[in-house]
Amino acid sequence: MLQNLEKCARHLLVSEKSNLRNIKSRHRKHVESHHFNYQVSILIPECGLMPPGVTAVCRTLGDYYLVKQLQLHEMLEPEFINKFVRKGFLYVLSYNTRIDQDNCIALLPTDVTVHLRDATFVPGDKRYNRVMWALKEKKPLTFDFLMTWHPSDGEETSLKSYFMGYECKRYQPTLSTRILNNIDCPVLLSKELKGKDNESCSSQEFLEWLGAVSSDIDCNNQADNFLSTYCCPWPSTVLDKACLCTVSGFIIPEGINLIVDQLRQYFEEPKLAQWVSMTVHGFADSPVSWGESEHGYHKGGENLYNFVLFRNQDYWLHMAVGTHSGCPP
Repeated sequence: MLQNLEKCARHLLVSEKSNLRNIKSRHRKHVESHHFNYQVSILIPECGLMPPGVTAVCRTLGDYYLVKQLQLHEMLEPEFINKFVRKGFLYVLSYNTRIDQDNCIALLPTDVTVHLRDATFVPGDKRYNRVMWALKEKKPLTFDFLMTWHPSDGEETSLKSYFMGYECKRYQPTLSTRILNNIDCPVLLSKELKGKDNESCSSQEFLEWLGAVSSDIDCNNQADNFLSTYCCPWPSTVLDKACLCTVSGFIIPEGINLIVDQLRQYFEEPKLAQWVSMTVHGFADSPVSWGESEHGYHKGGENLYNFVLFRNQDYWLHMAVGTHSGCPP
């Protein structure tokens, strides 16, 4: 039993810093390669009201749909591929998956990749015919799918109208705002990712504090506190107020980049705040984390990243994954 306790689950946190004006900055690339996001939390110090531009973007992040008991082969039909796959970016999550065990399932690889954008993947092609046969006849699979679509040509074709033969419900992201008063806050220096003795806190200390604040955990505990001894890291300052905005739903990278653009504009006029923060949480049971890296959700399912955007356009980026997940890029 003690041996099992010593085998702690692996957690990985990658941190980097750059400047939004730097032509080699990878901030947009990181956002675009993290596909499946369910929550965005924005914290702005010394602010009692979320900026109108940020609120407007958060309220127009787009609809998403839950399609019940959809046969998998439907998404390989030429009409579906031509309407949604080749004319934009389709994001799909599946739930309630069941695969019957038989004597051939062990011979199949864990992940099967099908390139739907391949121009040669059409009816009559040997690969296409083989895949359709496998999913339609050999091993018919049915899933509950969560879907959202971002058209690249401005054409608005509704997923709901396409799946009229199935139970398909439309949802919109939800928005909530909370004002925090008189909270201890770490002192940050944009150039000091690892912190500086008696002058600023490290990026990891800040991330721990941010998690506590976002979860409404008291950061002024005493050493003899039974529940928690966590305190705001030193050096720190006191914020008169801060605005915490949370958006929940199925949020695609294109929408998150719009939020980043609005947060950049926040500092175009003089502000008391030295920085703003944006945390993006991926689905715990997402099939991938960054890019096509398989995401392990057997223990925890950590799958998130955080931006700290400074007044001078410097930024910190934290990327975290849990057990069985590939490293962030």
